[in-house]
Amino acid sequence: MATDPTVAPAAPPLPAGLPVPEDDGAADHLVGESIPSGRFETTHGQGVDLQEMAAGRLVLFVFPRIGRPGQADPVGWDDIPGARGCTQQSCAYRDLNREFADAGYAVAGLSAQSTNEQLEAAARLHLPFPLLADPDLKLRDALRLPFFSAGGMTLYRRLTLPGQRSTGSRLDPAPHSPCQRSSLSES
Repeated sequence: MATDPTVAPAAPPLPAGLPVPEDDGAADHLVGESIPSGRFETTHGQGVDLQEMAAGRLVLFVFPRIGRPGQADPVGWDDIPGARGCTQQSCAYRDLNREFADAGYAVAGLSAQSTNEQLEAAARLHLPFPLLADPDLKLRDALRLPFFSAGGMTLYRRLTLPGQRSTGSRLDPAPHSPCQRSSLSES
């Protein structure tokens, strides 16, 4: 049976027994921080300035990397709390994108992957929002974002950064959160 390429695929299930991430406070310093200016290439074919993108309401979810079918994850990937699940997280934001838009929020994802890697994932997963490529870890350096290393790569730890103009594009991070609908709709 052929798969309909116009229908967004369901996220694959996560393996059982993955370690659960714990909030270690590595993002506590971000509360109230301004979203910095910085230009990033996107899967929508144009570069964007993150500060301009956050001029209204923005939910920026930062993630390690979206895997590619047929390519092995780095050795020990499933042992790193929060490493696994980027595809599922991206699909959750995709599936709730209309609700975020109705609440007045734009959604974007950011990882240290290249634009080419992100383009494949965005097309395969039917993501309606842009993924921002930060292979040079500019946002990590600007905001002192938490990161880890695996398989010779330096990657972001999973983090959701909602910001809104009413607070001067200030951040209120939510570690490990797939979606923050309830807190956004109350804003």
